[in-house]
Amino acid sequence: MESKYRVLVTSTSFGKADPLPLQRLRECGCDVIENPYGRPLKEDELTALLADVDGVIAGLDEYTERVIKSATRLKVISRYGVGVDKVDLKAAEAHGVRVTTTPGVNTQAVADLTMALMLAVARKVPKADASAKEGKWEKIFGHSLYQKKLGIVGLGQISKAVAKRAQGFDMEVSIFTQYPDASFAETRGIRYAAFNEILEQSDFLSLNCSMTPDRTGMIGYEQLRKMKPTSYLINTARGALIKEDDLYRALRDGIIAGAALDTYVQEPPKESPLLTLENIVTTPHIGSYTYETVLEMGLMSVENLIKALEGGEI
Repeated sequence: MESKYRVLVTSTSFGKADPLPLQRLRECGCDVIENPYGRPLKEDELTALLADVDGVIAGLDEYTERVIKSATRLKVISRYGVGVDKVDLKAAEAHGVRVTTTPGVNTQAVADLTMALMLAVARKVPKADASAKEGKWEKIFGHSLYQKKLGIVGLGQISKAVAKRAQGFDMEVSIFTQYPDASFAETRGIRYAAFNEILEQSDFLSLNCSMTPDRTGMIGYEQLRKMKPTSYLINTARGALIKEDDLYRALRDGIIAGAALDTYVQEPPKESPLLTLENIVTTPHIGSYTYETVLEMGLMSVENLIKALEGGEI
């Protein structure tokens, strides 16, 4: 079959768990160029690869104004995920490049990981696992989730899924959001609260909001000092929500009990002092990495891309 489109795939996990999305691209007449670096791409790298490309299945690459302006043939950036904080949307609109996402696909997977990290850091699961495997068999004390107070920042689909799971632990859930959903609060028996109240009262604080410029560094030393010394911070959203140097100081000095992070400002977080601490649990940005999620996300990103290339509804 003769290729109708040239498509760059920069997402590092696209088609890895299941080849079906890649197969679907080729069935639709796409000549596929794969990411040669195995990581999110920088401006210069993208500019070189996008020179004669019609569409891209995009990971967490830097789609700046300069990149978009230089890609004169580009018609669509199909995000393999839900965030668009790495895409200059104004530049895309100005140059006629359509931007799509895969909303809702990773909701359950990220909510699962949020709860897993909460349990892991509170019960010190990694430390206990290492102790057992090393033959020490120590009795390591942790904290319960049962009937504790959970504060959630944000009220998207992931936040709602986390709230539902937390209620299975009889946790008291409070949410800070600028866009409250009265029906959800009434149905689930949760309450909305001011940001400072969430900080001061929560035993667990979970960041589940989208990344916007005004939220950069929203959790710094000032906010961490308002939290209980027995509280835990969980982040499965974006690393830039937290001032990492401030979090390191707070964890080192016992301002809060611990943290569990799936995301960092720089990934991987090379030589980050956070990785030297015992009271932190960390994962390599795997929130959406379940076989079920990556397959559905891959297929949706392909569907979005093809529809956009053919001028359809996205």
